[in-house]
Amino acid sequence: VRLVESGGGSAQSGGSLRLSCAASGDTYRRFCMGWFRQGPGEERENVAIIGRDGRIAYAESAKDRFTISQDNAKNTLYLQMNSLKPEDTSMYYCAAGEAYLSGGLYCSRDRDRFRYWGQGTQVTVSS
Repeated sequence: VRLVESGGGSAQSGGSLRLSCAASGDTYRRFCMGWFRQGPGEERENVAIIGRDGRIAYAESAKDRFTISQDNAKNTLYLQMNSLKPEDTSMYYCAAGEAYLSGGLYCSRDRDRFRYWGQGTQVTVSS
């Protein structure tokens, strides 16, 4: 599985950015897709996940501002970020992993469930 992010950059507080992640490789290995972020000296935290079945989950910090989506035909994952805040400044990573089986196929926001990672794209929000 290979993941390549794009779309990071700089924005003013209240502005918007859209991240993209081009994915390749076995689809079952990337049933679950997600966006994570990590600031200097901080833990890598989940922002949002989406399963190939379309089920979505967000971190509280992302709800009502960020939208995760995917185009399975284009093998591309997106993160639309609106109403950006300075605290959103971070390196953003695209990640992929297999679903786990528990009476059905599920995705988790736990980063340990994601085996494949992109190189990251920097997002900087100024006040």
